Amino acid sequence: MAKDLAIVLSSGSINSVVASALAAQRYRLILLHAEVGEGGTRARAAYDQQVAHFKPFREHSLPMPFLATVRDPKSAAAAMASDPRAQTANLGPQMIDLLPLIAAGVRYAAFYQASAVYLGFRVGGSGDELASATEYTQIWNELIQMPCGMKELEVITPLLELDAWQVVDVGFQVNAPLDKTWSCLEEGSEPCWACPGCRAREKAFQQAGKVDPLRVAKKN
Repeated sequence: MAKDLAIVLSSGSINSVVASALAAQRYRLILLHAEVGEGGTRARAAYDQQVAHFKPFREHSLPMPFLATVRDPKSAAAAMASDPRAQTANLGPQMIDLLPLIAAGVRYAAFYQASAVYLGFRVGGSGDELASATEYTQIWNELIQMPCGMKELEVITPLLELDAWQVVDVGFQVNAPLDKTWSCLEEGSEPCWACPGCRAREKAFQQAGKVDPLRVAKKN
């Protein structure tokens, strides 16, 4: 297998960009972005900025409009807010949403003979959710490696045990372009700083003792 390639599932979020930066320490990147709704969203714009930053070996946008027809837009938006791709209250809906994305990542990994599929899945460091999410990740890997016959491919969730503020802290440590991320639930030219996504983002930066580069960019 091509030991120097890794697939990274990227939504344009903080989790995604930090996972990308961590993957880039070991591999050349192939970035995948799922187009769930209409194009031209701020999350897509953030993803495009991340592509420009990382200069991956390849990048692919995956049209998946069917996902928008089988998801509650409000719950989907809440799940993506501020990048906790995972809200820890109930893992079931998150697993359902992640499955088609992981399947796409594995298919691209098979095509490129990549060694890993990275995703910014996060549940935090405490509670039963972490134990469940760890078990689910192990099951994904067993399914991929045994019946699928891809014995050297691994699904990697480097942020799984981290709280949101710890993701921010790691992001600064690995020089992730946190200014090229989007957490707002609105589609304006600037974050609203009032929605749940923006408030959770602001709290994470405050707890990490860091200045949000989006705030700095706005002032400049």
